[in-house]
Amino acid sequence: MPARCSVDDAEAIRINNQIDEEIKREHESLKRRRPREVKVMLLGQAESGKSTLQKQFQLYYASQTLDYERPSWRPIVYFNVLKAIRMILTEIDYEYFSNQGPTAPAMSPSFSSNSSTSLSGSPSRASTTQNGIDPAWMLELSQLRSKLLPLVASEDALASELSGGITVSGGRTGVYVRAGWQALSTATRSWPLADIRSGSGPRAPVMTDIVAKTLAANAYEIEDLWHHPAVRTLLATNDLRLEEYAALCVVSFFGGGSDGADEMLPASWIDMLHVRLQTLGVKEHSFDVDMAGTNYTWLLYDVGGARGQRHAWVPYFEDATAIIFLAPISAFDQYLEEDPRTNRIDDSLQLFTTICSNKLLQKSALVLMLNKALDGATASLQTDLLKQKIDAGIKVRKYISSYGDRPNTYEEVSEYFRAHFIQAHRRKDVYRRSLFVHFTSMLDIKATQRIIVNVNEAIMRKHMATIGLA
Repeated sequence: MPARCSVDDAEAIRINNQIDEEIKREHESLKRRRPREVKVMLLGQAESGKSTLQKQFQLYYASQTLDYERPSWRPIVYFNVLKAIRMILTEIDYEYFSNQGPTAPAMSPSFSSNSSTSLSGSPSRASTTQNGIDPAWMLELSQLRSKLLPLVASEDALASELSGGITVSGGRTGVYVRAGWQALSTATRSWPLADIRSGSGPRAPVMTDIVAKTLAANAYEIEDLWHHPAVRTLLATNDLRLEEYAALCVVSFFGGGSDGADEMLPASWIDMLHVRLQTLGVKEHSFDVDMAGTNYTWLLYDVGGARGQRHAWVPYFEDATAIIFLAPISAFDQYLEEDPRTNRIDDSLQLFTTICSNKLLQKSALVLMLNKALDGATASLQTDLLKQKIDAGIKVRKYISSYGDRPNTYEEVSEYFRAHFIQAHRRKDVYRRSLFVHFTSMLDIKATQRIIVNVNEAIMRKHMATIGLA
C-alpha cells in the first residue's frame, strides 16, 4: 500500500507540474501577444468628429468593411435629410412666420486672463427683422411648408424604427451608434436594404420604405426649399445653422441621377463620412496595422461625447495606449445641445484639461486634433468651415469674450485656440507627457489620412518605449 501511494503521489505531482508549465507557457504567450495590441481612445464632446475619424481609420486600414456596411447606412441618410428639412422649416417659422422677432441678449464676459479653461461669454443670437422681405416669399414658403410638414412628421417614427425604440434623457428619439446597432439595418433583421425600389429581395421595414418613397415624391419641393432665396439668406447670415452633415445630405440627395430629383440614393453612392449618427456608450473597432513588418492590433474606442455619457469612458482609461482628443474649433459660435449656456469651445477646453490631469491616463500618449470641419452647404466643393465663418465676417469676440481686439483672421483665430489648448496641457499635465497637435478637417480624406499615418507612428514609438522595445 505505501508503495502504491507513492506512485499516485508522484503522478499527481507530475500532472500538477505539467499544468503549472502549461499555465506558465500560456502566460508567456499572452505577454508576447499583448505588446502587439494597441488601445486608442477617441475622446471629445458630442459632434467633435470622433466617429468620422474612426471611419477614416477604417477607410485607411479596412476599407472592405466599409463597403460591406454601406447598405445599412442608407436609411440613416434618409433620417439626416428629414432632420435637415425639419431644422430649415423651424427656422423659417421663427424668422418669417413668428409674431415675435428674435432678440439678442447682451454678452457678459466670463473669461479672466488667469483662467485656462473658460473663453467665452454667454450665448447670443444676432437679431433679424422682416424688413425688405419679398411678399412672394411668404406665399412660396407657406406652400412648401404645407407640402413638407407631413414628411417631417415621420422623423420620430423612422428614428424609433431604426433604433429599436431606444430614447435618451428627456425622451428624445434618435438613431444611435451602440453595440449591435447595425443588426437593426442588416440581414439579421431580414432587410439588407440592397435595393428598396426594385422589389427584389427582402423589403425594408414599414417606415423606412414609406420615407424612401415620400422623399422621392417630394424631391422637387425639397430642392425648391433648399435653393429658395429665403433659405439662402438665412444660411448666408448664419441665422440658419445646419449641422454640417445635414447640409451635405440634402445637397447630395439631388446629385445621384441624370434628372437629380427622382434618383434615390444607390448603396454605392453613400459616403459614410458625411452621415451623422450619434454614438451612445463606447463602441470598439479593431484594425490590423502593419508596422515595419510586424502586425499590431489596434483597438479603437469611439465614445458618446454628450455630458451625460462621459462617465462611461473611465473603465477604459487604465490600459489605454493613447488618447486622441478632438476639439472642434470651428464651433466657436455654437453652444452645447444639452446646455445652451455653455459655449462648445469652453466645454471642449475644460474636458481636455480634465483628460490631461487624469491619473488613470498618466501612461497614455496624448494627441490633440483641432478639428476645423468641412462644409458642403454652400458649394459643390467642400470648404474649411472655420475659414468660411471667418471670411463671412463672423466675429470671434462676439462669442469668445477673451479674444478681445485681436485681428479676426483665420491664422490668428487658429493660433489663438491652439495656444489655449497647449497652455491647458502645460499647466495640468503633471506627468510631462509630449502633446502631438494637429489641425484637421475630418472630411478631407487625403489630409486626414496623412495625419493618421503620423499619429500612428507617434503612438507606436510611445508604445514600444513603454514596453521596453525602443
